Order: sequence, then structure tokens, then C-alpha cells
Amino acid sequence: MKLTKDDARPENGGKRVVSRADAVVFMIASAAAALLTTVTTVAGIIGYINGPVTLVLPVATANRVTPGLLPGVTGHFTAMEATLPTLPPGPGGLLAWADSLNQIGILALLALVFLLAHRLRSETLFTSGSAWIVGACGAALTLFGTVGQILDSIARSRLAEVIGANAHTPGEAYSFSAYFNLAPLVLGLVLMLVAGVFQFGRRLQQDTEGLV
Repeated sequence: MKLTKDDARPENGGKRVVSRADAVVFMIASAAAALLTTVTTVAGIIGYINGPVTLVLPVATANRVTPGLLPGVTGHFTAMEATLPTLPPGPGGLLAWADSLNQIGILALLALVFLLAHRLRSETLFTSGSAWIVGACGAALTLFGTVGQILDSIARSRLAEVIGANAHTPGEAYSFSAYFNLAPLVLGLVLMLVAGVFQFGRRLQQDTEGLV
């Protein structure tokens, strides 16, 4: 009996995790999300210029006591929602830069989804270009997302001082109050690790092709 090797791919070898139709849906959804978030960001920046603007500002003092609590219960608030008729140029510019940088980080993530879906559709995932794309998008998300949040915190803290929410109290040490979301930093670092996995997968693919 003669054994023959069938190199053809079986027609019913199993269902794909992401089909070509699913990949197209991901591409369309990521493009639509990129357009929607960009329009929203631009509208927000224009709102900083025209006013009025409602912002949540940090309160970096423990003397802002919350009234009306039950007897024996004390508390103070660390943030307040304030509506400003106009924004000063300095903090307003920082807020605009912060929103722009945060949007760049979001666009980097959506671009990654679009490009990976495109490569899944064409069945060319483990390439040197894929590893570079994942790593670059991860680095962009880490950098722009982190810097954007820092600028946003600085701007809101300055605005809190301008309106008197962070007025210095005699005998109390002033502290800088800010909100920082670690999600962009962590996700960006994870994507850079995934880029290393893609590079490793590419080397394994090359070694496998060399054995055939």
C-alpha cells in the first residue's frame, strides 16, 4: 500500500474564531468609533473656547465638610462640579491638549483593531509588520494616554484654585489632588508584550516553513 500526503486544507476542518465577515464588522465598527470619538473630542475642545463649561474639579482640602449627616458622622468632599462661563487661556489650553492626546491614544487602539481585523481577513497575521503595528500602538497608547491625563489633572487643579475651591487655609498643608486612570498605561504595556509574542510567533512560523 502506498501512503500519500494530502497537503490540501480540509474544507470542514473546524470553524474559525474570526471569519472574514466578522473581520469586516470589526473594521467597520472601529472606523465608526474613531470618527465618533474624534467628532466628540473636537466638539469638546470647541466648547472650551466658547463656554460655558461644566467640569468636575478636585478639592484638595479636608476643610470642605459635608453638611446634613447623621449625628456622630463626619465627612468631606474631594471633588465638585463647577460651571465656568469662560476658561482662562492657560488651563483651557491644557485641557484642549489633554483631550487631544487622549484621543490620539484612543485612535491608536482603534487603528490596532482595524489593522488586526484586516490581517485576519487576509490570513496574514504573524508577520513582522503585525508585531511592529501592535508594539507601536501600545507605545502610543501608553505615552499619549499618560501625558494626556497628567495635563488634564494639572489644568483642573489650576481651575480649582482660580475659582477658590482649593483656597489655601492657614495651618493646612496644600496637596495636589488628581485623578489618574491606570487603564491606558497597563493596556499599552500589555500590547507591547503582545508585540513580542507576535514576533516569537513569526519566528516559529519561519522555522516551521523551513522544515516543510
